[in-house]
Amino acid sequence: MVEKKQTKGKKETKKGVSPKKETEKKVPSKEETKEKTKEGVSLRKETEEGVSLRKETEEKKEEKITKAEEEKNKIIKESDKKEDSEKTKESENKDKETEKVPEKKKQKKDIVHVLGKDLPISTKQSVAVCRYIKGREINQAIEELEEVIALKRAIPMKGEIPHKKGMMSGRYPKKAAYYFIKLLKNLRGSANNNDISNPIIIEAIANIASRPYTKKGAARKKRTHILIKCKEGGNK
Repeated sequence: MVEKKQTKGKKETKKGVSPKKETEKKVPSKEETKEKTKEGVSLRKETEEGVSLRKETEEKKEEKITKAEEEKNKIIKESDKKEDSEKTKESENKDKETEKVPEKKKQKKDIVHVLGKDLPISTKQSVAVCRYIKGREINQAIEELEEVIALKRAIPMKGEIPHKKGMMSGRYPKKAAYYFIKLLKNLRGSANNNDISNPIIIEAIANIASRPYTKKGAARKKRTHILIKCKEGGNK
C-alpha cells in the first residue's frame, strides 16, 4: 500500500513539471518578434498610404468641382456677353433702319366704300333707301334717315303702298334706316382719313343674301348685303 502512494506522488511531480515546459515553449524567439514588428510597420505604412490616397482623391474631387464651377461661370459670362452684344446690335440696326427708311406715305383714295354683309333687314326697303340716298352728301343722308326713324320723313317706295304727305306712296323703314346710319358713319370716317371733303354718295346697292331658316324651318329670315361708295364732289 505504501508503494502505491509513492508512485502516485511521483506521477504528481511529473505532472507539476509539465507546465514549466509549456511556458518555456510559449516564449517567442527574437526572429518572431522581429517579423511581428516588421508586419506592424508594414500595416502602419499601408494605413498611412490609404489615408494619403483618400486625401488625394478628396483633393482631386474638390479640384474637379472647382473647375466645373469655374467653367460654368465662364459659360454664363460668355452667354451674357453674347446676349448683350446681340441686343446692342439689334438696337443699332433698329436705329439705322429708322434713320435710313423714310416713312411711307399712305396712298390716299379718291373713292371710299363701305360694305355691310348679312344685315337683318328687308331687301325691298333697303333698295328704296339706296335709291333715296344716292347723290346726297353723307351728313345730309344721316340727318334725313334720323328723321325717318322719328317718323317725320317718309321714304318713297314702289308698289301697292299707301300714300304719304308730299309723295304718292312711301313708308318709314326704321330698322333699315338704323343700319344705314351705322354704315354711313363708318363711310364718313374713312372719307376723313383719306382727306375727302364734302363726300357725296355716288353708288348704293342692295342685294339679297343667303336667308337662314327659323328654328322649325317654317319660314326664312331676312338678310341683305349693302354696298355704299362716296367720292369728293358730285362727279360720278
